[in-house]
Amino acid sequence: MSRSRAELDVEDLLKVVLVLVVVWLVLEIVGTALGIVGGLLGPLQPLLGLAVVALILLWFFDRL
Repeated sequence: MSRSRAELDVEDLLKVVLVLVVVWLVLEIVGTALGIVGGLLGPLQPLLGLAVVALILLWFFDRL
């Protein structure tokens, strides 16, 4: 018996919703933590961003 694409068990749908809610909560927690860290860094935020970009570029070009 073949299943159509539209058939989805309720348990599977609940699992998908649960995973989406967990991801949403994790993103909220990470966003709050980064907001606190950003508030502590103040005017150094652009410099930190430039440092991260520089490290990524160095790694990308195998210089790190």
